[in-house]
Amino acid sequence: MAPTQLVEIKNSKVTLNLHPGQTRAWDSKARFVFVFAGTQGGKTSFGPWYLWREIRQRGPGDYLAVTASFDLFKLKMLPEIRQVFEHILDIGRWWSGNKVLELRESRNHPFLAQQADDPMWGRIILRSAQSEGGLESSTALAAWLDEFGQDKFKLADWEAVLRRLSLNQGPVLGTSTIYNLGWAKSQVYDVWKAGDPDFDVIQFKSIENPAFPPEEYERARRTLPSWKFRMFYEGEFDRPAGMIFDVFDEKLHTCEPFPIPPNWPRAVGIDPIGAVTAALWVAWNPDNKQLHVYREYYGYYGKTVVEHAQAVRELCKSERILGWCGGSKSERQARLDWQLGGVYMDEPPVASIESGIDRIYGLLKDNALVVHRCCKNLIAELGSFSRKLDANDEPTEKIENENDYHCIASLRYVTLWLTEPGEMVGVSYEPVRIGAY
Repeated sequence: MAPTQLVEIKNSKVTLNLHPGQTRAWDSKARFVFVFAGTQGGKTSFGPWYLWREIRQRGPGDYLAVTASFDLFKLKMLPEIRQVFEHILDIGRWWSGNKVLELRESRNHPFLAQQADDPMWGRIILRSAQSEGGLESSTALAAWLDEFGQDKFKLADWEAVLRRLSLNQGPVLGTSTIYNLGWAKSQVYDVWKAGDPDFDVIQFKSIENPAFPPEEYERARRTLPSWKFRMFYEGEFDRPAGMIFDVFDEKLHTCEPFPIPPNWPRAVGIDPIGAVTAALWVAWNPDNKQLHVYREYYGYYGKTVVEHAQAVRELCKSERILGWCGGSKSERQARLDWQLGGVYMDEPPVASIESGIDRIYGLLKDNALVVHRCCKNLIAELGSFSRKLDANDEPTEKIENENDYHCIASLRYVTLWLTEPGEMVGVSYEPVRIGAY
């Protein structure tokens, strides 16, 4: 919904014409309010007004507005925020170099800054989730997250926002279409369904926006695959085409953490280089022959390879580890670098990415792989790892954003290293290296 449809201005008085879905979000008393809605349902146009309300209530300071990618920031979030704060309310001034919208107390008060780094009455710090370290630089009073359900908006970004808000126990509005079964489901929707009072989930269809044409809604219902219509037009979760681990079931394949018995053999898989360094600890239950992923390390920015290696070693210094495996076949130098931090990892026995995917798939299908719920990044990746779709919504061989799935890479390495090769999906894998343990 465009701002002119949402807002009525008469005699300098601003009136918001919220539709029922937006009203439910506006009236929610929860600290974390997440809106899952159909396309063009009025999500992005609602976000700036939520920030405006929080600014009026909380006063001077920093506020966050974060979206999934730079393109969405430039084409959707920034125009909406500038329209509201600069052109309608006349209390904002955009500093493009710092990507900060300066706020003044009212249109009758002056802007305080002479330069972008000067003290301001208030700021809206605008960032995309792709801005490396961009969410780690402030203490904020409230935040709006737009399109947080997209693949580029990671669980680590959500956790970074929470850290910025923790001192003030600031609230969050999240607005998104549903794109996958990643962290937005496991760490937001499922938490809300479990009864956490800090969370509220608002779901509405595209046609709850009175400006959305009913004919277009019915055309989408008639022509789109049912999963796509439910996710993109009804704001409901479904299992999308192209989901690689379509057998993954959180009720079946996850459990609450528990102390691993000392006689269970353990191994570690590592994705050793890049913007994110990940490691997974896997233990084998000799009684029922299940593999348990019981710990994860997800190191974001600001550490050297040696520091990552030392941090990983520290997490399991009292445990007897059967072995370490990580990196692709070509990442020999990374394995050598990790040795400086005390981690001597093997290269994977098989170079093929698809072989690793098949191994994980087979373990899940045989109920031979269980993920402890403390491994939040892995659970999110299992729910969003997918293949690109063609024009007919059919999966292709290409993996969507393959390089962003660091926990999946770690899991591929360790399961290939630890288990017997299999010729087909569905075999019962037996850990081949237990004898060495």
